[in-house]
Amino acid sequence: MARMAVLLLLLSLMSAVALLVCASPVEDAQHEMMQDEGGRCLKDDDAEEDAGLSLRQLRGEQTSTMLVKGWGSCAAYGCGGHYDRNHGCQCNDHCKRYGNCCDDYEQRCAAPSPASAEQAANPAPHGGPAGSSVHGHPDPQKSYPTYPGFTLTLVEEFDSPLDLDSDAIWTWSDGGLSEGQVRFVKEQIQFRDGKMTITAQPDPGFETQTCSAAEVGEVGPKPLVSGEIRTRHNLFRYGRYEVRMKAPEVQPGNSQTNGNFISTMFVYRDAKFKHWREIDIEVTGDSPHSVTTNMLSADNTDQWSPRIAKAKGLRLNQNARAVFNTYAFEWLPDSVSWFVNGVMVRKEQGGHNPPIPDLSAKIMMNLWIFGPLANFGGKAIHNNRYPMTAEYDWFRFYKWDGETTYPCPGLSDSCLTSDDKYLSKHNPCDGQSQQGLLHGKTPCSTSCHR
Repeated sequence: MARMAVLLLLLSLMSAVALLVCASPVEDAQHEMMQDEGGRCLKDDDAEEDAGLSLRQLRGEQTSTMLVKGWGSCAAYGCGGHYDRNHGCQCNDHCKRYGNCCDDYEQRCAAPSPASAEQAANPAPHGGPAGSSVHGHPDPQKSYPTYPGFTLTLVEEFDSPLDLDSDAIWTWSDGGLSEGQVRFVKEQIQFRDGKMTITAQPDPGFETQTCSAAEVGEVGPKPLVSGEIRTRHNLFRYGRYEVRMKAPEVQPGNSQTNGNFISTMFVYRDAKFKHWREIDIEVTGDSPHSVTTNMLSADNTDQWSPRIAKAKGLRLNQNARAVFNTYAFEWLPDSVSWFVNGVMVRKEQGGHNPPIPDLSAKIMMNLWIFGPLANFGGKAIHNNRYPMTAEYDWFRFYKWDGETTYPCPGLSDSCLTSDDKYLSKHNPCDGQSQQGLLHGKTPCSTSCHR
């Protein structure tokens, strides 16, 4: 009995310590500890590999609500597959055996088959198994999450390499931000082991042109190369954008050391010169837990200023460099909402400055390093060691059902206006023309040397 009392006392002390850690003040005032709707800290427990049980479950706590609200759900993860230690709850066939199913498992994953009477009464569900209306490269055997009011439209599983010179939807950027140290080249975007990787490293001597189609101007020499994948056209507007990604380690094999990087998924329009529209998810190198959400809207400017953007930093309890996390935003005419692992972490309503972006845009994912001053992405840039690699497990776009214009049928460019195509070239070999003038002059030109 004495040993049992000691054990109970230790468990109580562990719980008290955990609560103190969760309630500890955030070091950086611009970041916020992510909490669920019940105010619980979102905790990144380790997992027991063989049994598929989290330590929280092994302690016998009530977990279902915490896991759905704090860690995720089958709506975020999808159904089927194998045990994933990075998931707070599971959505596979064995979760009942181990008692770690997500709270919505029965509703979403153990529902009757597609031929059931229930689905026959609702013949056009949103999402579900990928059908002919889903573009990109979905897995036909996978059941995808559904969201009321949204229809699954584009999926990239990255199970097979994408030819970024010939793919109908995606291509690569030859850009290089003026404030950054990297030049984007196709070779730094790779596909292997069911993932897309983007790697920043010292330039080994890639042949690049001074003129950048993506930047619509000249880009000087950069010490590093990295990659940026983007859709070919300003084809996407209101909908839900999701990516499952893992940010790079600042030093290979070390997920704790801080440095400088910006690892992203975002929408973006017009190369800043006419209609600058942007919604961002940016995982940064200043902390293993740092994510910045951002929204930008401006016309006829190529200069950033605080009045045209509204950024907000968040602090994840998960290590964004050690595990994959699912990041998303829902872009609607009157609001933008951001999510991490199925939890809403920020919402911006219309009627304020800057306004909610209103024009179609390209989808982009990249990895870049700020200049020596490290004004964004982490001050400890001296800690950077290369190569530095971000991993992307998948990307999904769900069109909002109230959207009547974008994307064009078949994800073609048939509905795009000349304004939609303005300065929309990406690289010398994308087969697209640079349409429009830059400040009244013809932009610099590139040539394909494939």
